[in-house]
Amino acid sequence: MDKNTIFDQLGLNDQDLQSDFMTDGDHAVTSPIDGAELARVKTTPPDEVDRMIAKSVDVQRAWRKLTPPQRGEVIRRFGDELRAHKDALGGLVTLETGKILEEGKGEVQEMIDICDFALGLSRQLYGLTIASERPGHRMMETWHPLGVVGCITAFNFPVAVWSWNFCIAAVCGNTMVWKPSEKTPLTAIACKRLLGRAAAACGFDVPSNLLQVVVGAQEAGARMVENRDVALVSATGSTRMGCEIAPRVAGRMGRYLLELGGNNAAIVAPTADLDLTVRGIAFAAVGTAGQRCTTLRRVIAHETIYDALLTRLKAAYDSVPIGNPLEDGNLVGPIIDGRSFQSMQAALSRAIDEGGRVHGGERVLETEYPGAYYVKPAIAEMPSQTGVVKEETFAPILYTMRYSDFTDAIAMQNDVPQGLSSCVFTNDLREAELFVSDEGSDCGLANVNIGPSGAEIGGAFGGEKDTGGGRESGSDAWRAYMRRQTNTINFSTELPLAQGISFDVG
Repeated sequence: MDKNTIFDQLGLNDQDLQSDFMTDGDHAVTSPIDGAELARVKTTPPDEVDRMIAKSVDVQRAWRKLTPPQRGEVIRRFGDELRAHKDALGGLVTLETGKILEEGKGEVQEMIDICDFALGLSRQLYGLTIASERPGHRMMETWHPLGVVGCITAFNFPVAVWSWNFCIAAVCGNTMVWKPSEKTPLTAIACKRLLGRAAAACGFDVPSNLLQVVVGAQEAGARMVENRDVALVSATGSTRMGCEIAPRVAGRMGRYLLELGGNNAAIVAPTADLDLTVRGIAFAAVGTAGQRCTTLRRVIAHETIYDALLTRLKAAYDSVPIGNPLEDGNLVGPIIDGRSFQSMQAALSRAIDEGGRVHGGERVLETEYPGAYYVKPAIAEMPSQTGVVKEETFAPILYTMRYSDFTDAIAMQNDVPQGLSSCVFTNDLREAELFVSDEGSDCGLANVNIGPSGAEIGGAFGGEKDTGGGRESGSDAWRAYMRRQTNTINFSTELPLAQGISFDVG
């Protein structure tokens, strides 16, 4: 499927979207596959961001009047649009991010799954009935929409992470202003088009502009962060970005939901199934060219199986097909740009300076794709958990280290600033249970005998420490997009006071 076919199927060539986003565009969108320009889009002026937020406030007042099942119906139809256009949108994800086509389509499947989840949730926004100490009184807890949600997303998952936020926020009665990465605005524009089709297909009036898309970089995001009408800012990106957003939103008493850096580890115990372990490590460390927040970046292997594991990992790395992600058979596409390549090379140089031995990491296919950055995934054997190991480098680098005592391995896994995802490969029940206990992993995600990536939408996604503490997607993450209200109803003719207080005035 070529670019023009993808654009046609997703409505990116429709006149209204052309005039809104692409006519006289000043921002070039290029593909990391070959460096070619995909399109030019209009940058949203900062003042226009404020106007879009004000419009979202008005739209939300109408949207919240629809029943939650009606809102769920809009999301159901959005899921149908995604099913019908899975190949096209998955192809666009690949064009913009460079991830292999299988992963691009998988990201769209994740959107479909969260639509199904949100549809069911639209009939399960449960509160509580609470026992009152006062006769003739009833207490209950109800949940109400926040208003406008601002969503800032990163390039590596340009649509899935947004959908976690939007689909849940929408059935909860909120509208959204979305600023995608400036590297991947086309997928956002396509999602707006598909959502519009879904809303138009409903048998009832759906307010327009449930979703508005902001195209721009840091300044556009800053306007969302600072605007008091944005009740919640949900942001995915670096820890540095989160440290800038959090105090600014808190300073105006707003809410924020942050999904920031990860530095995810796998502990490999002596009893691990090495066939399973090698496959799990390879997918988690190499998939998406090492550009997931849940990418496996550290292996902490027991000294008795370390050498055998490393031999097999190096062989697996040498066999991984690297190339154009649109072509069948390739498992690793390019990293996003030259800046990321330089960051990777700097980290590998530091690893060597800190006593490491590096296998791989060089640029490949430079002759075929001079405007792109394909690299061989790297393994860096480290003498210990040095400074560079404790930092997240958003590239396919896997640091490997030894351990002798399992509790020391857990301490090493936890001894980094980030706290997103983690895993252990073991067939020892005690080790597995210890790892997921209070004394085990300090991350938001902790897995046994699977890698740290590939989370399902049914569970709450997010992490601790420098990862930001936010939770998105499944479980009770919906509560982040609502405000809680406690109600007390007196259906008696008396006015007893709580705590038995007497306050007679007449």
